[in-house]
Amino acid sequence: MTSVRVAQISCGTEYSGIQWLLNDIAERLGIELVYPEMELSGVESACREMGFAVESPGLNLMMAQAVSMLDDPTIKGAILLTCFKCSEGTIVKDTVRRFLHERTDMPIIVYSNVEKPKEIELYSRLEALKTLIARKSLLMREKQEGVTIGIDSGSSTTKVVVMKDNELIGKGWLPTTDPIKSVDEAMERALKEAGITVEQVDAIGVTGHGRELVSEHVKADLNLEEVSVVSKGAALLSKRHKGDATVIDIGGMNNKLILMRDGIATSFSLGGICGGSSGRFLEVAVRRLDVDISKLGQLAMQSKTKAEERFELQSYCMVFGIQSLVVALASGVKREDVAAAACRSVAEQVYETMIQEMEVRPPVIFVGGVSLIEGVKREFEDMLGVEIIVPPNSQYAGAVGIATLVSGV
Repeated sequence: MTSVRVAQISCGTEYSGIQWLLNDIAERLGIELVYPEMELSGVESACREMGFAVESPGLNLMMAQAVSMLDDPTIKGAILLTCFKCSEGTIVKDTVRRFLHERTDMPIIVYSNVEKPKEIELYSRLEALKTLIARKSLLMREKQEGVTIGIDSGSSTTKVVVMKDNELIGKGWLPTTDPIKSVDEAMERALKEAGITVEQVDAIGVTGHGRELVSEHVKADLNLEEVSVVSKGAALLSKRHKGDATVIDIGGMNNKLILMRDGIATSFSLGGICGGSSGRFLEVAVRRLDVDISKLGQLAMQSKTKAEERFELQSYCMVFGIQSLVVALASGVKREDVAAAACRSVAEQVYETMIQEMEVRPPVIFVGGVSLIEGVKREFEDMLGVEIIVPPNSQYAGAVGIATLVSGV
């Protein structure tokens, strides 16, 4: 495995109790973590170049590391780390990210460190970073060629598309129960709609939560993580392969905020505080509202209550949010106002935990299953003050992305 050099820019994580986990994951992925060196006198000049200094010496050093890494051409990416509850660190982290994006096209990931981080969270971020560095030539592909199948084995739903010469000709979508059975059924539906057999397919690509298991089952030609794949699918579906763009992907269990340039991710943030910011929360909410999830958005759009009088859920927590929803219905709050509150709650949590830590570069492209819920789209538009683009077949962004990329293998 060819090793790639990635700069670790932080306020002192290398001296903390989590560094061993970072090192272990990096080694497994073929990443060499590098700590940029500089003279102590360089800290002051780096702060001047960034435009400000902060109280924390560690954060000022972080800015100096960012300036120093630009002198090392062997560094191909960066991971920016600060503590989860440090507001000053959040400001510095965003300043450093902007600084690096203005001066280089290398991919950058950001992470808010906690005392006991989940291995999967760090692994998924570093894996995506490795893909963006090591497979950039593949990610530059702008058209799908031949006949390919793209599989997105998600935590909540399984999506399969059949593409032929850059056109989507077949698709299948159903809940993920057993990943293997779900993908078999979804593939059967997609092939039937396309009017072809699997023997006529040139290549198969897989992404998503269950990709390792599914990839082996279907003997996939390409197996890639979701960040690079979803950004590619969003660019293709929205026909925005040139220039800057922002992708919001809200899935059944996790979220992605991706900044991309020319159809390739340059920086991204993953996750959220809990399931309250995911599609799963809305799935539970519609049961209480006695409405099909496909109709939730329309119901929310019927809410005309003034901002100062509208109903708000009392918690972002999935459990307490549903409890608040139930109490509201029992108290006589209109169903459409409760539906709007549920949509707003998801959008607000994504905004506060992800969007606030990164800049938004228009156009903003909304993909994933939740993008089909018009009420959530409206809330994002109100918060961001920009038009949100929901391209056709937005729920298939991951499957379309991997079907396109596998045609270049």
